[in-house]
Amino acid sequence: MFTIGDFARHGRVSVRMLRHYDATGLLRPAHVDPASGYRHYTAVQLARLNRIVALKDLGFTLRQVRDIVDDKVGAEELRGMLRLRRSELETAMSAARARLVQVEARLRAIESEGHMPSNDVVLKSITAVRVAELTGTAASFEPEDITPVIVPLYEELFRQLDSAGIAPAGPGIAYYEDDPQGGGAITVHAAVQVSVPLRAPAAPEDGSFRVHDLPPVDQAATIVHRGSMDAVIPTAQTLARWVDAHGYRLTGHPREINLECPDNRDDWVTELQAPVVRV
Repeated sequence: MFTIGDFARHGRVSVRMLRHYDATGLLRPAHVDPASGYRHYTAVQLARLNRIVALKDLGFTLRQVRDIVDDKVGAEELRGMLRLRRSELETAMSAARARLVQVEARLRAIESEGHMPSNDVVLKSITAVRVAELTGTAASFEPEDITPVIVPLYEELFRQLDSAGIAPAGPGIAYYEDDPQGGGAITVHAAVQVSVPLRAPAAPEDGSFRVHDLPPVDQAATIVHRGSMDAVIPTAQTLARWVDAHGYRLTGHPREINLECPDNRDDWVTELQAPVVRV
């Protein structure tokens, strides 16, 4: 048998945690000396300890852990619980990675203050273009709200176009409008250039793409962003500073033209096209 200290070292846990597991009935000592009250454990109990720690690290409550290790949860139910927890952890990790990208983007924006490369911005006119698109709503214009909306929209758009036998004729074009309901919400348009006849707009509840012509823009301040759109903030703010410094004002949200979209989003190349007028 092992003393509680030796068992804690072998199990890579604290003595305090073992005492807590004992108090809650999760892992009782194999033997307690009646005279001294010292706890003793056996090597066999390491298997139960490993399961307890693994399930606890997965986020299960101690009550759930107890039910699982005491065989009160069937194998199929346990598999379902583990699959659900894995999905939750993957979602949390993805959100954390996206948040880290945005924090780094904010830091780059701060570091670039006062060092605006004005030659990165080009003023030009934008011709009309025919697109197929799907539309959704995001809670705000922050990348963390836009990305979870626009990515599924594009996946569904390309699925529908493929089913309809329509091949894209040019780049993807994402554009945005303030939601008519207000509250800071944004209407997200996931579009791609196509060469097909116009078709009647789909009803909002229909869920199918519509084909229409994006109108021309007389003047747009444009800049090329290289990298994930989660990290677009420094580029977008460079564009905004140029607009303000050169006597223009924005008349709407910039369009995002997907010039290159490889599997690795860090290698994306996107042109921002912000409609502007002279002040």
